[in-house]
Amino acid sequence: MARIKLKVLREMNDRDLTEKMDELTSELTKLRSEGAKGTLKKETASIRWTRRDIARIKTILTERVENN
Repeated sequence: MARIKLKVLREMNDRDLTEKMDELTSELTKLRSEGAKGTLKKETASIRWTRRDIARIKTILTERVENN
């Protein structure tokens, strides 16, 4: 999966961000289980980037709540 640009995330509304976060969370679960089984191969960095994308989305949502 490709990394998500911050500019693209900021253009999304709260509902889209929540859906994207749910999607990334399920992907992270899948990646972690593959890592535990040893079948992840060369995609080990994708766990880190997925976690960071989730954190980026949470930060944007928190900023929006605080500004309102």
